[in-house]
Amino acid sequence: MSVNRRKQILDAATQSFALFGYKATTMDQVAKIARVGKGTIYTFFTNKEELFDEIIQQVILEMKDIADGEVREDRSFFDNLYRVLDRGLEFRSRHELALKLSQEVRDFGTPMANEGLSKIEGELLHYIEHHIQHAMDKGEIKQGHARVLSFEMYHLYKALTTEWNKRYEPLPKEEIKEHFYQLFMHGIAADA
Repeated sequence: MSVNRRKQILDAATQSFALFGYKATTMDQVAKIARVGKGTIYTFFTNKEELFDEIIQQVILEMKDIADGEVREDRSFFDNLYRVLDRGLEFRSRHELALKLSQEVRDFGTPMANEGLSKIEGELLHYIEHHIQHAMDKGEIKQGHARVLSFEMYHLYKALTTEWNKRYEPLPKEEIKEHFYQLFMHGIAADA
């Protein structure tokens, strides 16, 4: 039976970054968790940054798979968008690595942790932008600047599901959905 050392290292590094964060993870820790010599890591990855970037790419692919599972042709653009936003933010808020990186950015301002989170958010924004442009091309929503609109939608949804809760009683999901629909559906819907 062949052991996939690269996968073993990636799994160990993911565990280490999720437990200790970017800054506190060392290649020695990864080697110990993976039960390989440190030199074995360097046969696959040049440095910690490259290893971290590979893990972030895996997280992004996992998030895209989840989002793709929410998009259905028989649903309206707004229903699909709401579901993608909901699942994307839920994924980020429950994923151990994303949680640890968020904590590390908040507590220490670690640039690589911030960069990793920015890549994840950037991919989600790009995903939303693509679907907005597709809806514009189909005439389902008004023509506009898809990138700006994706940014507005993402950050409004994020604000209502996370930032709001820091000041006020959390809103029920249905109420968030209603506010979201009210603002965007009537503002950009093709028939508005």
